[in-house]
This record gives sequence, C-alpha cells and structure tokens, in this order.
Amino acid sequence: MRGALRRLASIGLLGLVAAHAASAATATVQPGQDLQAAIRAAAPGDVIEVQRGFYRANLLIDKPLTLRGIGRPTLSGGQQGDTLRVTAPDVTIEGLIVRDSGDSLKDQNAGIYVYPGAHRAVVRHCDLSYNLFGLWIEKANDVVVESNVITGKREYNSSQRGNGVQLYNTTGARIIGNNISFVRDALYVDVSHHAIFRGNKLHHSRYGTHYMNSYYNLWEDNDSYYNRGGLALMEVRDQVVRNNRAWGNSDHGIMLRTIQDSLVENNVVAGNNRGFFIYDVEYATLKNNLIVDNHVGVHLAAGSTRNVVEGNDFIANREQVRYVGARDEVWGAKSGNHWDNYLGWDRDGNGIGDVRYEANDLVDRLTWRYPSIKLLLASPAVQALRLVAHQFPVLRVPSVVDPKPRMQPNNKQWSEWRDKHYPGQ
Repeated sequence: MRGALRRLASIGLLGLVAAHAASAATATVQPGQDLQAAIRAAAPGDVIEVQRGFYRANLLIDKPLTLRGIGRPTLSGGQQGDTLRVTAPDVTIEGLIVRDSGDSLKDQNAGIYVYPGAHRAVVRHCDLSYNLFGLWIEKANDVVVESNVITGKREYNSSQRGNGVQLYNTTGARIIGNNISFVRDALYVDVSHHAIFRGNKLHHSRYGTHYMNSYYNLWEDNDSYYNRGGLALMEVRDQVVRNNRAWGNSDHGIMLRTIQDSLVENNVVAGNNRGFFIYDVEYATLKNNLIVDNHVGVHLAAGSTRNVVEGNDFIANREQVRYVGARDEVWGAKSGNHWDNYLGWDRDGNGIGDVRYEANDLVDRLTWRYPSIKLLLASPAVQALRLVAHQFPVLRVPSVVDPKPRMQPNNKQWSEWRDKHYPGQ
C-alpha cells in the first residue's frame, strides 16, 4: 500500500513538473522595446529572449525566470546603480553583455547584484565589463557562475575598483571557468562554505583570490597570474587546494594564513616574489607541489608547525626557505622533498641523500637582518663563518630540516616554468 502511494505521489510530482514546463512561455524583446516591462509581464518560469542590440536599463528580476541573450545583446546601466538586480530564486542569466554599473563602493554597485534569498541563481556565458563589482552575491545559496568574462574599470586605481565576483555568506556556490581581470580582487570570498572554484583564470588584479572565514571548499585547476598576490587563503580550515598554477605574481603565489586541516597538493608556484607564504598554519598537508624560480620558495613564519610537507620539488629559487624560529621544523620525514641546492651524496643509490638537508644557516639569518652583508657573500670571512657555523653546533640556528632529501624531482617538466616573472621584475 505504501509503495503504491509513493508511486502515485511520484507520478503526481512528475505531472506537475511537466505541466509547469508546458505552461512556461518564451517572450522575445527587440531593440527599442521595454525590457523591464517584459520582465513584469512574464510568469514565473518563463524565458525572455533578448535580441542583439543595445538596451539602456537598470533591471530588476523579482520572479524565477530565464533572461537569455540572442546574439550577445548589451545591457548598460548608464553608470548608475546596479545594471541588473536579482531578488528571486531560480533565475538564470545567460548570453548577455552586462556593463556600466555605478561607481558607489558604499552601495556596492554591480553589473549583477544577487540579493539575499535569490538562491540557485545561474550566471553563465556573459561578459560583465566596466562595472564596479562584476557580481555581488550575498546570502544566496547554490549559485552557479560559469564561463563568464569579467573585467573591471581598469583605469581606476586598485583601491577604487570593486571585485570581480564577491561571495558573502553563501553555501554551495559553483564558480567555474571564468576569466576575471582588472578588478580589485578577482574572487573575494567571505563566510562561504561547501563551494567549488575550478578552472578560473584570475589575473591583473590585486589578489587573484582573497578568501577568508570559509570552510570545506575545493580550489582546483585555477590559474592566478600577474596579480600582486595569487591565492590568499586566510582564517580557514578543511580546504582542498589542488592542481592550481600561481605564477608571475609580484608578491606571493599562494598565501596560507591561519589555516588548519587542509590539503595543498600538485600545485605549480613559479616566478613569484614569494612562492608560498605560510603563516600560522597547523595540521595541513603540502605534497607534490612544484616551487620553482621564485625569489623565495617558501616564507615560513608565526609558529607554522605540525604540518606534513612531502614530495615537493624546490628548484631554482634564489632562497629555498626563509624561516626564523626557535626550533627546527622537520619536513619530509616520511619520503622527503627535492632540493636542487642539496650538496649531499647518495652512496647507496636509493634516491635519498645520505645526509640531511638544512635550508638555512647563520649567514642566511644575518643577511635577512642586514641585507648589505650580501655584498660580502663571496668573501673568505663570510665563507669561513658559514663553515664554522656548520661545524660547531653552538653557532647553529634553527632551520627547516629534511632528513630524507630526494636526489631527483618528481616533476620532470619543471623547466617549462622558468622565467615567468611579473612584468618588469
């Protein structure tokens, strides 16, 4: 009996869905017609097709519907307010050029502003150009932002621009395959959980990603380049950061600040001032990353400890690790990392160096504190100091220590990532 009731309920639900689909209408808007009037006249679930042309409007979508561009029509906000506001759930916006929002940082003017409660909004295959914020998404869950090109007001100073995509207090977002540039921060993410960020290109901005107070998210296959900072993860936990490429950023490639219980693996960090900046990080795993041709491979600070660091390749960095601490920090205890400046040997041929690797010594510590000493690095006095510090433990300083340095890198194509520095550096 119960099974029969369930089948009847399922049939009834399918019937309602089919009836809704059958009742959904498609309206067409031509240049010169009132697009807002077409939205007001539409029933929930309808499709409005906007034909190619130029439409000057500040639109409000307050019911579930699809706004679809045919031939890439342009919606211009006339540099006032938001070009398009979404206040209803289940709205899809696709195939449009959305541009010319206002300039008010206080009012958060955006090309598309997704208001609280506008759950399951979808924005895809759009160009969002010359807006203060490309997309502002607040308290809206399960949104999808996919395959859009987002560019800001590039002639503005960085501090006067908005962000490309701003996520605040959301759950379940999918930010996939977007190209974002010339904004303040390409992706700004705050208090947003269980999201996926995949396949985005983030460039020519302050931060490729500025991200904080968010948990259980996946960062995968993104490119962050020619920013001040590539990927900045702050005050977060339970992240997976996998198969990303952060290169040619003028400060850091990947910043990990106050992070716990996260996995950072198979990333390429190349040609940055600092490859990784690791600050106050605990119980994280960093493995199989390629850190190549940075000024500083890893800047380690603020008690970052109890982490697993295995299988990484440190190649052609001017300084492999910059670390100032009260005790040694052991990396590579299980399988080791590769350090291209390792001077030890492998007599038994097992691929593991016979003496441990130490990233820093007394001379390194002195050069960080007194940079002018670098002028004397080749002098006999400084070389003698380095030798004495290695021979007499009383002069030894704490360092990152790898007891099992690997003789060969995992990444055989590492040389492809040479010389990818920020323009002018």
